[in-house]
Amino acid sequence: STTDYKEVINDSDVDLVIITTRHNLHAKLVVESLKNKKHVFVEKPLAINEEELNNIIEAYDGSTTLTVGFNRRFSPHIQKIKQLAQGSTVNVIATMNAGFIPDNSWVHDIKSGGGRIIGEACHYIDLISFITGSEVTEVCMNAMGNHPKENTDNASILLKYENGSTGVINYFSNGSKMYSKERIEVYFQEKTLILENFKTTTGYGFKNFSNLKTKLDKGHTAQFKLLKERLENGGSALIPFNELVNTTKASFAAIESLKKNEWIKI
Repeated sequence: STTDYKEVINDSDVDLVIITTRHNLHAKLVVESLKNKKHVFVEKPLAINEEELNNIIEAYDGSTTLTVGFNRRFSPHIQKIKQLAQGSTVNVIATMNAGFIPDNSWVHDIKSGGGRIIGEACHYIDLISFITGSEVTEVCMNAMGNHPKENTDNASILLKYENGSTGVINYFSNGSKMYSKERIEVYFQEKTLILENFKTTTGYGFKNFSNLKTKLDKGHTAQFKLLKERLENGGSALIPFNELVNTTKASFAAIESLKKNEWIKI
C-alpha cells in the first residue's frame, strides 16, 4: 500500500501493473509502466485524445504485453456468437441502455473523463470488431438534440469494417431502468443471434443452436484468468495491439464525426 505509484512501477517484483484511475491518467501511467518493462492491464479507455494514444504507440515495443479491460469479448455469450458467425460478413447492432449520470460527474468532463462515448462506448467498438473479426475503416456519429455537445451520452455510431461488415452502436442514457441494460443483435446468412443483458443468447435459423443461458457474465472472470495464464506461461497479449489502437482511434473519430457532420476515415 502506497500513495506513490512510482513505487509500484519501479518495483522489480511487480510483473503486472493494473491501472484503474480516472481516464485522464490512463495513458500517462501506461507509458511509464511500459518504459519500465512491465506488463500492463488498463481499464478502458486506453487514451482520451490523439496525443496520449501516440505516446503509447511510441512507448510500446512488444517486449511486454498491454491489455485493455474490454472484458465483454471474453463473455461465454460473445465467444459463442463469434463461433457461430465465424467467417461471415455480419451486421451488428449493439444497444447500451447506459442510464443517467448527472452532468457534474467527472465522466462527462472532457479533460478528466473524455465523455462517455470515448470513455465507455469504446467497449462496444471493441466488441463489434471482435465479432466481425475486422478493423474499423470509417465512423459516423449522430447525437440527440439540435446542437449536441462532444460529451453527449445519447448517440448512434455507425461503423464500416474492412471486411464489409457493419456495426451500429446505440448509446443512450435516457432509457428506462426497467429495460435490459445491454442488447446485441447479429445478422448474417439468414440467421440472427440476440444477446440480452449477457444472460441469454437466442439463435434463429440455426439447426444445432437454440439458446445459451447463464448468470450475468460479461467476461471479467475469464479475462483475468486468461491474463494470469499468459503472464505465467508466456504468450501474446489477450487483445492484439493494433486492435486496441484501431478501437481507440474509432472512438476519437466518432466525436470528430459529430463535430464535422460527416464520415471520418480511420
